[in-house]
Amino acid sequence: MTNTKNTPQAQRSRNAQEPTREKEPTREPSRSGETQAAKDRPSPMEVLRQARGQLAELTGMAAESVSCFEQTEDGWALEIEVLELPRVPDTMSLMASYQVELDPRGQLTGYRRVRRYERGRADAHRPGGR
Repeated sequence: MTNTKNTPQAQRSRNAQEPTREKEPTREPSRSGETQAAKDRPSPMEVLRQARGQLAELTGMAAESVSCFEQTEDGWALEIEVLELPRVPDTMSLMASYQVELDPRGQLTGYRRVRRYERGRADAHRPGGR
């Protein structure tokens, strides 16, 4: 066991031996105009993961795929495909498309089912885009 004195001279000696710590530089906007708020935004992949997880938690149905994904003025908009009712054969299972809206941080703000269909059915193709 050592006997250490806590005198002002001992404190100065210890402080002289410790490496000096510089203050962390403050974050300033970069030349491209990027702000701290922009850096705190989740990446598109993080938004996709959050949207799928939050929708599954609210509906009890796991997301199978994301068919539409875009950034909006209010955050993010996605269309997520889920399995609503499994059937045999699997091509007869009922699927649904949910429109999901998230805020800029990736938190779900609303969702609604916009389409329900059998897995094995393709969308009807209309010539001329009508």
